Amino acid sequence: MTEPLILGIESSCDETAAAVVAGGRKVLSNIIASQIDLHKKYGGVVPEIASRKHLEAVLPVIREALEAAGVTLEQIDAIAVTHGPGLVGTLLVGLSAAKALAYATDKPLIGVNHLHGHIAANFLVDEEPPQFPLVCLVVSGGHTDLIYMTGHGQMELLGRTRDDAAGEAFDKAARSVGLGYPGGPQVEKLALLGNPDAVPLPHARTEGLYDFSFSGLKTAVLQYAQKASKAGPLSDQQRADLAASFQQAVTSTLAEKTLKAAKAKGVTQVILAGGVAANGALRRAMRETLAPHGIRLGYPPPILCTDNAAMIAAAGHYLYVAGVRSALDLNAVPSLGLL
Repeated sequence: MTEPLILGIESSCDETAAAVVAGGRKVLSNIIASQIDLHKKYGGVVPEIASRKHLEAVLPVIREALEAAGVTLEQIDAIAVTHGPGLVGTLLVGLSAAKALAYATDKPLIGVNHLHGHIAANFLVDEEPPQFPLVCLVVSGGHTDLIYMTGHGQMELLGRTRDDAAGEAFDKAARSVGLGYPGGPQVEKLALLGNPDAVPLPHARTEGLYDFSFSGLKTAVLQYAQKASKAGPLSDQQRADLAASFQQAVTSTLAEKTLKAAKAKGVTQVILAGGVAANGALRRAMRETLAPHGIRLGYPPPILCTDNAAMIAAAGHYLYVAGVRSALDLNAVPSLGLL
């Protein structure tokens, strides 16, 4: 193959993943070993347990990714690995494996920002890729950022959450209505049975034109659930109505602010990135808000919205062709920001 082959490794949280991507666009393999079932009983990810499971899975997952892609390690042009943000212990597992492989094979090592990986997932699509310039909404468990992009790695931060990220708010709202982990998908499923206009919930105003705030909304959901439960346990319909109303409050806010940013920047392309980009209600809200203004919406398939290594390999590709290389003393940066 003439296109660069990038091996991507991802271990920022509770998925051990490895993938091979050709030319930054073609996914040859994408192997994910999830720990969701393991952490469910704790109501969230336990960092020490996650790190130990990554240790067990990382080499078999890398081996499987190479075999599924039909390539050898010698054919790989570079090794891309997440070095932040994420849990420090889990990041170190993936980093250690990547650095060992890079040293043993004399292949270039490329440290990838996990959030940049989520953005790059938008270019792993069969149809025409997104066109620059564009506005991207990064929405996940730890981040809610609105950015303007003129090219790969060329970003201007327009706005971000001032408190809770949208994904974090989903998880906390899920607990308020008696749902388990992971909260986001369960809220989306329950909301299908509810009336999104049943419960009046606040839409926070922020000083920044493109900033977000979900802490008050999260608290309002908890207070409503506590007040309603004084008369007895919430009925199934009450829980569904609360989930639907919460979801609408979040998605409408995200869509409205994104539209404002897209119009201000004069772009005709918006993309979604991050785990919450898999939410069907968010996708519908964004389409319905943007389409009347002639703005196209792009997003990855669900499997590429959640943590995976194909997106890390894709982001690594653009760094590779730009001549970016990382030293073997590359370390984990748990609080690494988008920019």
